[in-house]
Amino acid sequence: MKNYQHFRGVITMINDFWINETEKNTGCYKLMSVDNGYGNSVNFVVEPTTYFVDHVMLTPGDIVTGFYDANAATVLIFPPQFRAIVMATDSLYQNVKVDYFNNNLISSDNNLKLNIAPWTQIVLENGQLFTKSLTNRNLIVVYGATTRSIPAQTSPYKIIVMC
Repeated sequence: MKNYQHFRGVITMINDFWINETEKNTGCYKLMSVDNGYGNSVNFVVEPTTYFVDHVMLTPGDIVTGFYDANAATVLIFPPQFRAIVMATDSLYQNVKVDYFNNNLISSDNNLKLNIAPWTQIVLENGQLFTKSLTNRNLIVVYGATTRSIPAQTSPYKIIVMC
């Protein structure tokens, strides 16, 4: 099971990331350096399969949150380098959570419970409609306000199912 973690900060640099000796994949992978303003930096390897919430184009200076699998093998270098699974720009009006949600639609860290509303858009990563059960799946959840309960509850704007 994936252990989704996140890192939030300002993009300080975006460069092409070299994968192998062949020129076949040149330009398809990017290295995004993100600094949180407290002396911590992370490099995200952005692959063609990295999901960008709202399909935004990121540039240096953008405030972003990168989600990665903390259980995945990583190179022991500084700053840390993680394979980005999901990237999201920060917004005052929406939050993003990437996590496994159980049969009660509660996140694995027990911090968020989903209440599906009639307006909640439920799609696959490719934008197509998803019509099966959301339980026991990895989800990208885009939401606004939450309750102050434990776990916090929300009716998401959009749920993207990670198959």
